[in-house]
Amino acid sequence: MIPAHVPDEPPLTYADSFDIPVLFRNGPDKKPRRQWRTAKHKAWTGSDGFPAADGWYAPTTTWREIIKAATEVGRDVTPHLQNQPRYAHGELVARVSPLYAYLGAHPVTPRHPVSGAKGRRLTWNPVYAHGTERSAKNAAGYRLGMTMTEWACRSLLGLGQTEHLELGGPVPALYDTFKDPKKKLPDLWGLHETEELYWLIEAKGGDVGLRRLREGWAQLAAGSKALGAYGHRTVLVGASVRPDDDLFLTIDHDLHPGQAPLTPAGSDADDEAAGLGNLEDRLGDSDDALIGAARAQMLAYLALRSAPASQLRTVPVAADRTSRRRRSGLTTPLEDNSLTLAMRADARGAATGTEQHALRVGIRSVGLDDFLSCRIPGTEVHLGMSRKLFAACERLHEEDLAIAPRTPGLRAEDQPPADLDLSDEAQEEQRLTQRRIFREQQEEARPRLRPLLRDAYERGAASDWSDLLRRPQEPELDLEGDESLLEAATPETYVAVSRYALPPRTRLGRFVWII
Repeated sequence: MIPAHVPDEPPLTYADSFDIPVLFRNGPDKKPRRQWRTAKHKAWTGSDGFPAADGWYAPTTTWREIIKAATEVGRDVTPHLQNQPRYAHGELVARVSPLYAYLGAHPVTPRHPVSGAKGRRLTWNPVYAHGTERSAKNAAGYRLGMTMTEWACRSLLGLGQTEHLELGGPVPALYDTFKDPKKKLPDLWGLHETEELYWLIEAKGGDVGLRRLREGWAQLAAGSKALGAYGHRTVLVGASVRPDDDLFLTIDHDLHPGQAPLTPAGSDADDEAAGLGNLEDRLGDSDDALIGAARAQMLAYLALRSAPASQLRTVPVAADRTSRRRRSGLTTPLEDNSLTLAMRADARGAATGTEQHALRVGIRSVGLDDFLSCRIPGTEVHLGMSRKLFAACERLHEEDLAIAPRTPGLRAEDQPPADLDLSDEAQEEQRLTQRRIFREQQEEARPRLRPLLRDAYERGAASDWSDLLRRPQEPELDLEGDESLLEAATPETYVAVSRYALPPRTRLGRFVWII
């Protein structure tokens, strides 16, 4: 049982900010012995790449930023959901629920205070520490590792959209090398705009010791060998936490000089923005960035598309996308977005007695847009997006639906009966082959997709939500807001979490830690 001295108390209400100790170093080493508590940390001032010096840093982030990373990282399962979009909700639940189930927070008083630190850090909660069996801990460690790796690479270090390496890696001519099922390769790859380098990334999570880090470094070495003469950086992120300790990251990295990166596979050679930086910042002038952003948000689109009308609402945000451009992290907390807050207040003042359609027209005339949003069932997470991105996702989904019928052997009903004697590894290899076929067909369609998605994106700006959703009624426009939600947005997407369901503060034994 959980010890009696651990109080049975509800989650506390507080702003969702946490400090995440991060150690940068140039290769795997032993787990630092409580240096995440005792070392003198440097303040994190933001970076478009790796900091100038290795060592300990203490960046602060939000739960919204962590959840955003959790929903977007990892294997693209949307090819399996073309005909069953409602199951997108289940995949999103799987990505965020381990974090809600097993993470808590505790207050800290650092031995070496860092300016701007919040004095709260994440840890495993008592359920994980005292009541969770090994398999569930392993699954939670995997999800934690993938999430915090995505957060570190994209929110801290400015990496563009990550891709799962299992689909072939960044260089088309080397796809077959990356696809070798006998090779243990890293998890992810990305293209870093400022460094002008490919990144190969491996994620580890849980009680991450030297043995697991060395395994990850070996996987990166195999990926580095496959990438060959192209300049790249290898990045190993260990998201390490044990009960009664702080969650901290080790980021081991190495630089491999070489040839400049190629234009992303299938992209327009004249499209310099393709694949670089934050895709949403480039949608106005890059067709390939638009395709990439729509594909990255397809899981959220399917969840919105399939949600019951009663669960949908639209939330007003400033139509000026530049007010939400990346400054630090991926998202802009809306409590920090003074333009949106001021416009919402003005709109509320003029809204009394106004019917919904007129209200929608009115807010758009004063510079507000309304993003479609719904709560993901089974979670306290709300996801959403703009009508322009929704329209682009819808067009991309229609094109994806047409791939299977014209690709022999891709549909499940066209597959030979399952061989029950096949090992789990052999069955996984079959599924991986199907996903690769699907992705190859998607890339072949890219030249044709560019004008189609651009047209949909531009037309979406003037479309009603009832037309985009193909439903007779518009979702309710929520001008009053929900005080229980902590909201954030990017240029084209929306995420909110319930402040009452944040990781609860965890009391560690009978002591107050002074570190």
